[in-house]
Amino acid sequence: MRHKVAGYKLGRTTSHRRSLLRNMATSLIIEERIETTIPKAKALKPIVEKMITLGKRGDLAARRQAIAYLMTDEAVNKLFDTVGPRFGDRNGGYTRIIRSGWQKGDGADKAFIELLGSEQVLDEKRQKRAETRAKKAEETRKAMEEAESRQAGEAAVEAESKKEEKE
Repeated sequence: MRHKVAGYKLGRTTSHRRSLLRNMATSLIIEERIETTIPKAKALKPIVEKMITLGKRGDLAARRQAIAYLMTDEAVNKLFDTVGPRFGDRNGGYTRIIRSGWQKGDGADKAFIELLGSEQVLDEKRQKRAETRAKKAEETRKAMEEAESRQAGEAAVEAESKKEEKE
């Protein structure tokens, strides 16, 4: 029996579970929203909350603790420069878990785990992607028009050369 035993084992060995949670925490801080299964999201939540608390402290010792846990310098810099100050006046509750459906292969419950206040960042990312897609579509349309005009020109030249051959 596992009476009063805290934490989630997630069906993994200790080292695998630690690596999984470190990678997920790093990704969540960088991306501000990730999709995963509900047990993984619930296991990740306290870890990310502790990292954000370190980001709020902002001293050298806190930075070193974050560097020891997070996988990239980019995540540490974002944690201390943008994420930590964003939650400066808030005492906990920095993340939200939103259920999103089921996984295709095994039917596991899926959820988004995101940092509060990430809506603006996600909207900016969506807008950038939409602009990039529109730009790419415009380039493709222009290339198609040029190819069509080139083909029409070649067909006209070909038809003209056939007329000359007949005469």
